[in-house]
Amino acid sequence: MKKILLLAVLLVNSVVFAQIGAKIEFKDKDNTIDYGTVNKEDDSGIRSFEFTNTGDAPLIITNVQSTCGCTVPSKPTEPILPGQTGKIDVKYNMNTGPIRKTITVESNAVNVDNGRVAIKIKGEVVVKKEVNLLEKKKISPMLQ
Repeated sequence: MKKILLLAVLLVNSVVFAQIGAKIEFKDKDNTIDYGTVNKEDDSGIRSFEFTNTGDAPLIITNVQSTCGCTVPSKPTEPILPGQTGKIDVKYNMNTGPIRKTITVESNAVNVDNGRVAIKIKGEVVVKKEVNLLEKKKISPMLQ
């Protein structure tokens, strides 16, 4: 009987202590923003990851780091209080081709391993096709 009571107390304590602290929950599915197919000339490359502190302590984002220099993230400078939202802006330099980048967010969040969570951007950057109005259109011989 004592063993069962001790086990129950330990289980309750572990559940209670696991819930204490800041928690980060991102709005985007799978923590990913899909740029889709975008024109290099028409898009700034800036996207924002919105998140909420669902914990009971202030959330502090200590570092936000990209896997390469073509993606520049910026982090909030102030703690995010419980229940409040924040955002991490990411600027991609719009190199032509596929976008597949990972950004690591480091924080004091207790609901992610070691306070680290990966956020991702994906998509494809294309060059806008220029239409030359002075160029003669080719007409099929069948239509003449």
